Amino acid sequence: MNHLVWFRNDLRTLDNTALHEACKGDRVIGVYCFDPRHYEQGPFGFLRTGQYRAQFLIETVTALRKNLAELHIPLFIYQAKPEDVIPALVQEHHINALYYQEEWTSEEATVANAVKAVAGTISFYTSYDQFLYHPEDIPYSSTGAIPRVFTGFRKKCEKYSKVRPVLEKPRPMVPVNSIPNPTVIPQLQDLGLPAVKEEARSAFPFMGGEDQAMARIKDYFWHSKKLQFYKRTRNGLIGTDYSAKLSPWLANGSLSARTIFREVKKFEQEVTKNQDTYWLIFELIWRDFFKYISLKHGNAIFQQGGILQKQYDWEISAEKLKQWIRGETPEPFVNANMKEIAATGWMSNRGRQNVASFWAKEWQQDWRYGAAYFESLLLDYDVHSNWGNWMYNSGVGNDPRDRKLNIARQAEMYDAQGKFQRLWLQESLF
Repeated sequence: MNHLVWFRNDLRTLDNTALHEACKGDRVIGVYCFDPRHYEQGPFGFLRTGQYRAQFLIETVTALRKNLAELHIPLFIYQAKPEDVIPALVQEHHINALYYQEEWTSEEATVANAVKAVAGTISFYTSYDQFLYHPEDIPYSSTGAIPRVFTGFRKKCEKYSKVRPVLEKPRPMVPVNSIPNPTVIPQLQDLGLPAVKEEARSAFPFMGGEDQAMARIKDYFWHSKKLQFYKRTRNGLIGTDYSAKLSPWLANGSLSARTIFREVKKFEQEVTKNQDTYWLIFELIWRDFFKYISLKHGNAIFQQGGILQKQYDWEISAEKLKQWIRGETPEPFVNANMKEIAATGWMSNRGRQNVASFWAKEWQQDWRYGAAYFESLLLDYDVHSNWGNWMYNSGVGNDPRDRKLNIARQAEMYDAQGKFQRLWLQESLF
């Protein structure tokens, strides 16, 4: 049996259900598409994928191709729509079954349906592989029963759900006659994007790819052992080690949540178990929660009223949008964070909450423009977490208290000496 793995946001060989199942066949090939639609301008005026995330993705796909080659699995790479290239692969390589990770947000689901419609009479095997707690294992009868408030979800899952074991890398396939693969990985200029400039101030100077993700875990967990201080330092702003910084690899699936969970549990057994080690798992459950919220509410997460369908008098000022993006607001703390993301594609968790609160609550501007800007720039853009967090911070999502941050007070608490603000405000980036 000849199997094809369609890689999407699961760009890894370790703990990959689609790849694991496909390797039960006689011969396996893989395909990844740099879908042109992902590099177009979106409805809010920003490129859907900017240069930072695209460069990280190029590095990730390069690593995936190498790791698959070690398993004797060729990876075909196209700068094309999946529905335009998969049928030819199916026919040319006599594919019997297509394996891929299930995605449910509307654009991804539309593409999957388009592939199914043209792929011919083959079998399709999908898997929900992006969760910590698999949908079949959570203590809810349906996604409709997912609670609105995170705490209830977390406590119930922690009590009644188990995290599935990590699937090890498949054994190398039996080498067969060489399959010609003339496809090449596009570079930024091929995608119509500018080059990424090196930035010495970046808090995320890492490269994409599965091997780099595991190297980061090795360093943060096992060499520096900074995991044991994670909760105490996670609201930091400067440097590589105030947080685990695993989210960009999680976002494109070059690292799985289950792998992180396994490593945390091992660390707790061999080094120490405390509130800090637990807090990384706590954050993974938050990530799951936003995925289940989008499963439950569908396209409501992209609508102005959010999942609450709550109406505010939102405005959108082109001048304010420009000021916010350029870091020219009345709040230096907001400005420093906005200059950081513009120069690096990274922003701390604390920074994200403050710039979102300022945009949506202080200036009362349409929150979706902020979410779309983040989608374009963030290295760790994840559709569920990004739009879920923006709803949360804007009063149309899962925050039962609808809080508004006191940004001057936040700056005093988290940048008391002004080091972060001086780092990013010392010179203009524009």
